[in-house]
Amino acid sequence: MPTSSSGSSTSRRIVITGMGWVTPLGHDLETVWSALMAGRSGVDRISRFEAETFPTNFAAEVRDFDFTRFVEDPRVHEGAGLNIRFALGAARQAWEQAGLSAAPADLDRRRIGIYLGAGEGVLDTPNYIASNLAGWEAADGTVDAVRWARTARARMRPVSEITQEPNMPLAHLAREFGLRGPAYNCLTACAASTQAIGEAFSILRRGDADAMLAGGTHTMIHLFGITGFNRLTALATAQALAGAAAGDPRRASRPFSRDRSGFVMGEGSGMVVLETLDHAERRGATPLAEVVGYGSSADAFRITDIQPEGRGAAAAMTMALRQAGIDPAAASDRPPIDYISAHGTGTQENDSIETRAVKLVFGDNARRIPMSSVKSMLGHLIAAAGAVELITCVLAIRRGMLPPTINLENPDPDLDLDYVPNAARAATVETCLSNSFGFGGQNDTLVVRRWG
Repeated sequence: MPTSSSGSSTSRRIVITGMGWVTPLGHDLETVWSALMAGRSGVDRISRFEAETFPTNFAAEVRDFDFTRFVEDPRVHEGAGLNIRFALGAARQAWEQAGLSAAPADLDRRRIGIYLGAGEGVLDTPNYIASNLAGWEAADGTVDAVRWARTARARMRPVSEITQEPNMPLAHLAREFGLRGPAYNCLTACAASTQAIGEAFSILRRGDADAMLAGGTHTMIHLFGITGFNRLTALATAQALAGAAAGDPRRASRPFSRDRSGFVMGEGSGMVVLETLDHAERRGATPLAEVVGYGSSADAFRITDIQPEGRGAAAAMTMALRQAGIDPAAASDRPPIDYISAHGTGTQENDSIETRAVKLVFGDNARRIPMSSVKSMLGHLIAAAGAVELITCVLAIRRGMLPPTINLENPDPDLDLDYVPNAARAATVETCLSNSFGFGGQNDTLVVRRWG
């Protein structure tokens, strides 16, 4: 068995050496970052299926994406669902930026693992529905199982069931890059990719791998996804949009606004390459930032509601800050954190409780820390959201700019923190905190710091 990297689990430093994403605003780092800095929205009318009669007929779709540009042999990934294609594109970008494509042939791929927060793929919905309708057309109103089976066999893709399983993106990534190290996938709703990166960080700290490809991928822009979240009353609706934003889909996602009415569904993938510093230095890689803290907690409350006092969210932030050696209540000229990437979904409940949790953790420092939500522009990428938002933190550190919360034209008087409203802001950024909170009460937080 290969030996682990040198250093103890408490001293081993973990750096990010590569990043990539596929989002509703574009498919490469520069295009998306430029759009975020310009306050551009990726939200528009749904084009993937006929949605005009749905309560929500808009979303942030990934458009014009050709995954074959990012893989060595597209035939290997024949039948891959959208979530898999997004992951392959984001992972290739991260792999290339990390310089791993030019790595020596003796790179030990047994010591490079994968940790994903990947959601399920898209079912073969139209043919699934057609098969069910055929089965219900028996003369006496019962299900004709034989007719259902025959229709399904004729119409449904043979790989449709296995392709939509949430572990499939990992399988495709392992095949594409030949990675045989630790392999995990978690699906903790909206917190999944933050948790995946945090757990990959932990694997590296304890010496079980030298490098990890980590992040998330997801799409729920389909009939069942939109219907389900509509029934949960979690999505912004066309009716609310008509009243508050003149029917313009680009104004539908309004985190921290008085008239926020729910989140907007997005999709995509965000991936990073994490490495022990020793491994990165041995191969001459350039660190982009250092991961210094990770916290995870459960609300132990309700499946769809956040604990009202923000105790779980506060616990995750506190754990991550403690691991990073940061005192959130420290009194100094600079705040303890330079920027918070908020979960910031745009629901009444989330934005209020996240604000409360930040105040609980940072006390008097809370009002000194800028905090914004890129979901106002990208929509909510569900399992992929946290990874994409962590990448924005690294870019904020490296570029000295904070992404805005757009559509914040009608502030909520009860939400009184600095949400970087409507326009990007120049800032000196050394340390960022990134929050993700998921249905079921899953809370995960990462802290990243400038390298060097």
